[in-house]
Amino acid sequence: MKLSCSIVLCFVYVLVVFRNSTEAGVRLPKNGTFPAILVFGDSIADQGNNNNLKTLVKCNFPPYGKDFMGGTPSGRFSNGRTPADLIAEELGIKKLVPAYLDPHLQSTDLPTGVSFASGATGFDPETPGLVSVLSLSDQLEMFKDYIGKLKATVGEERTNDILTNSIYLVIAGSDDLANTYFTIGLRKLQYDINSYTNLLVQSASKFTTELYGLGAKRIAVFGIPPIGCMPSQRTLTGGGVRECAEKYNQAAQLFNTKLSSALSSLTNGLKDAKARIVYIDIYNPLLDLIQNPGKYGVLWHGKNRSVRARGAVLSNK
Repeated sequence: MKLSCSIVLCFVYVLVVFRNSTEAGVRLPKNGTFPAILVFGDSIADQGNNNNLKTLVKCNFPPYGKDFMGGTPSGRFSNGRTPADLIAEELGIKKLVPAYLDPHLQSTDLPTGVSFASGATGFDPETPGLVSVLSLSDQLEMFKDYIGKLKATVGEERTNDILTNSIYLVIAGSDDLANTYFTIGLRKLQYDINSYTNLLVQSASKFTTELYGLGAKRIAVFGIPPIGCMPSQRTLTGGGVRECAEKYNQAAQLFNTKLSSALSSLTNGLKDAKARIVYIDIYNPLLDLIQNPGKYGVLWHGKNRSVRARGAVLSNK
């Protein structure tokens, strides 16, 4: 099998390939045990929430969405569906996860889940403020609003069942390191990388704890991918041959190690035996895919190795 692969599509491919792998950290059964999927985080899982914000960070224009249904840009930071969509389909929940801020969202969409994610946000509260997107605190407030609407739609008993048995995805941190720390350098003036990753992990732990307090029992928190191998970072820092930026990747690994340990501590401290907070390692599978594409039957098109900074397209409107 050959696969044309952008950075987001690689992310999706890893999630599918490692669906039943212990290396990925969690099994994703296709048996309908999850009534809904509820998603928090950044552009990897933004289903179009940023469309409704006053921000430049949007993807509701071509070439985004060229492989989506009807070739229409939906606001997803992808040419097609996102990891949230594919995971939802793999779990037998639904094919598309709607954005919570979608003005066309129906009450019938609520029982099977929505996405609160906002492109370019992060665990660092400074990160979303730089580009006027939703913070993770904002997303929690939206989740509370969602709970109220869900109760009005299906009743309190079924709402509690949905909240308890659904899968929750938390995907953030890449923008904190790649943009807030390294590219913009805002936090470099205040923290070295060890201290900054501590700040991020503390914020991630706090968010996860608050999510658990609101009824979440099955939480999957994703680590950061090898951000130094993102096309834009390779162009900016990779030299003439556009090698992966090792400094960026080392920072991602440092964060991931700390996050995994912190989540283990959180899980061990839970009083509910049915609750699970799991860390999902996407760094190593994705790096292996990038370094050994032929091993997975992946074909990298030449245009993905171009000398231009790739990874984002801004509207000229």
